[in-house]
Amino acid sequence: MHIVFQVLTLLGSLGLFLYGMTLMSESLQKVAGNGLRKFLATMTSNPLKRILTGLMVTAVIQSSSATTVMTVSFVNAGLLTLTQSIGVIMGANIGTTATAWIISLLGFTADISMLSVPMIAFGFMFMMSKKPKHKSVGEMIIGFALLFMGLSLLKNSVPDLNSSPEVLAFVQSWTNWRFWSVLIFVGIGTVLTIVLQSSSATIALTLVMVNFGWIPFEMAAAMVLGENIGTTITVNIAAAVGNVSAKRAARAHTVFNIFGVIWILTVFRPFLRVVSKIVMGLGCADPLTPFATINAVDPALASMTMLYSVAMVHTLFNVVNTCVLVWFTPLIVKLVTWMVPSPKEEEVFRLKYIQGGILSTAELSLDQSKGEIVHFGQLMKKQFAYAKDAIIQADTEKFTELFNKLEHYEQIADRIEFEIAEYLNKIGEGEISTESAHRIQAMYKIIGEMESIGDSGYNIGRILQRKNINNLHLDEDMVKKIMQMLSLLDVALDAMIDNCDKGYTKITNISNALDAEYDINEYRNNLREEHMLNLENNVYSYLIGVYYMDIVYEIERVGDFIINISEAIMEIND
Repeated sequence: MHIVFQVLTLLGSLGLFLYGMTLMSESLQKVAGNGLRKFLATMTSNPLKRILTGLMVTAVIQSSSATTVMTVSFVNAGLLTLTQSIGVIMGANIGTTATAWIISLLGFTADISMLSVPMIAFGFMFMMSKKPKHKSVGEMIIGFALLFMGLSLLKNSVPDLNSSPEVLAFVQSWTNWRFWSVLIFVGIGTVLTIVLQSSSATIALTLVMVNFGWIPFEMAAAMVLGENIGTTITVNIAAAVGNVSAKRAARAHTVFNIFGVIWILTVFRPFLRVVSKIVMGLGCADPLTPFATINAVDPALASMTMLYSVAMVHTLFNVVNTCVLVWFTPLIVKLVTWMVPSPKEEEVFRLKYIQGGILSTAELSLDQSKGEIVHFGQLMKKQFAYAKDAIIQADTEKFTELFNKLEHYEQIADRIEFEIAEYLNKIGEGEISTESAHRIQAMYKIIGEMESIGDSGYNIGRILQRKNINNLHLDEDMVKKIMQMLSLLDVALDAMIDNCDKGYTKITNISNALDAEYDINEYRNNLREEHMLNLENNVYSYLIGVYYMDIVYEIERVGDFIINISEAIMEIND
């Protein structure tokens, strides 16, 4: 019973550490918000910048999984290329080594848990603020306090192997099988990271195990290698429902880490000797010496030696692996492109960017929504390309095929509007900034207007269908003028898509959309006046004139929807 209680206490301590790490990471992302997104999306012009970007972001938010998932979401949204993402992911692997050093320097040498409760009080004062950013700062402070409280409990809850040697006898029995033991502990590190969904938590557990002499340094090093494999699972899960580029970025992370582990294992002993030399240069003992031997002479030195050595293994592995594999980035791109081939034909009604669910912050989720809205606009432009073909199509069977496409795209518009609205509802349920709230309101308006564009495309098809049922035909001059008006509409649609793509942070005016709408309205007015004269002079029958002007008015209505979309983008900053 006592052993069961110890195990549960150990798991609870680990859970508290993991919760503190998660809370700190998520709140830091909220505090950084839009600035973090811009930083990650712009600092990728060369390999060194990409690596440094991944390193700095991960060191700040203390989660390589968060950085890599964020990176994959940017690839999914088209903000980063596959090549750029690989560099950021490499840097994230280096940045995550900061966790081991923080724990090594503070976790066991100083009782920082004494400050945890005052820090929680300090964080709670921030959370009393009505400003969302202040609340996020409070969450970050509380997360940091819980992290070290969990670490302290983790340290104190481990069983004393001298009085209860049977607790981990089964683990220690796996350490005497030479290289097979190394592979076993690589597997243990991998499985623990997959289960805990955090390499930071597994690193903390590894440091505890080696600090108390449960496992020798060599096995702890093997667990660290396994943790680098296990951490790729989170990213692959996030990319599972993403597009092809997102899947390739996730596979690149896996290839990078697995290949690195394989080549390090081939030189495992020499690699550990290099780590030993570096750590001894820092004033520690030789970590390859049995822990009990060092501990008998100087317990403090033994603890510091093991902790620094494990942290050094983690750092050296990721730094060396990055320095070696960064030169093979083009080959990694080719390999993952082969692993995840492009589909022959993607179904048009499928969402492209927001299939992976809500991301860790509203800002990142809204970026995915923005990508989906741009895609929505592109689909509506494609619908009007079919409408253009339907107007000039005389063959009944081919017209029916085009009419079915117009109807299908109207149904697509309904579905996409609903899916994006559902996604925006979920984002709005969380804590969001005023700026994010304005973006959500604008996006609701934009998708509503785009759905109306889809309705208008289908309405044009229905007008043409009624015309055909009455066996009437548009004359050559009518077709020419409708085509001219559709050309003006193309310009307006391009302006709409461009403004949606730029977004509220880059757009300074909507003169492109205003000019396009003005041209459409002027041309509509000219055609209306000309139509009245043609009716008076019996140039064509009244009924065909009705169908002709219905098409013209429907196109003009689309121009109104388009200008409303651009105005909604501008309103975000007001």
